[in-house]
Amino acid sequence: SWLRRTGMFLSKEWLWPRTVMQRSRVACNKMTFCTVLKKLHCWKCEAPLQTPPAFFCPACLVIQPLDENINFFDIMDCEISFALDVRKLQKRYMHLQRSLHPDNFSQKTQQEQEYSESQSALVNRAYRTLLKPLSRGLYMLELEGMKLEGDPGCGLSLEFLQDILEISERLAETQSQEEASDIWHFVRGKLENLIGEINKSFSEGDLNRAKVLLAEMKYFANIEEKVKDKVSQIQ
Repeated sequence: SWLRRTGMFLSKEWLWPRTVMQRSRVACNKMTFCTVLKKLHCWKCEAPLQTPPAFFCPACLVIQPLDENINFFDIMDCEISFALDVRKLQKRYMHLQRSLHPDNFSQKTQQEQEYSESQSALVNRAYRTLLKPLSRGLYMLELEGMKLEGDPGCGLSLEFLQDILEISERLAETQSQEEASDIWHFVRGKLENLIGEINKSFSEGDLNRAKVLLAEMKYFANIEEKVKDKVSQIQ
């Protein structure tokens, strides 16, 4: 049966290692807050769950509701690092989707079907976010309470912005596929260099520097997409 197959699949240590202890912020008095550990249980059989992410109950193997407090790195079983192992990320994604895909729950209860859809959607969102360096870096900033939105300049120099303007104008004016290709290679080189610099900034804990570099990466990534559009127009 599907339940038996899922049980065999979920018995692997990487999917559920330890008992879930969820941190909850509760009022200790009128002036202070304290953090307590709240043990989570299966919604159906009430057995204690495993360390987040607890997708299934280890006792009855029933799918569990979405935990919106868990971060994408935990979902994908990756360390919080800009230089994550993409191959490991992809492998984890395929394992989770085979287990959580809504097609597996077509004969289950409405509640289980809804849990499957929400869990599968969360895994998709986590995978897409962590797969690409730009979205991964922006998410890491978000985990630290920092965002590019609301900070238009982001510490970017006037010289950098002028360079971006010149590249954009050159791209807009060109009608040569060869020149568009040259621009693409130039932009790709910039993006590769930025990946190394951003990784170094995160490794050293320099979040402000990482924020500036990610803002630069966002500009170059935007130009890269425009180059692709330009090449298709010229063809």
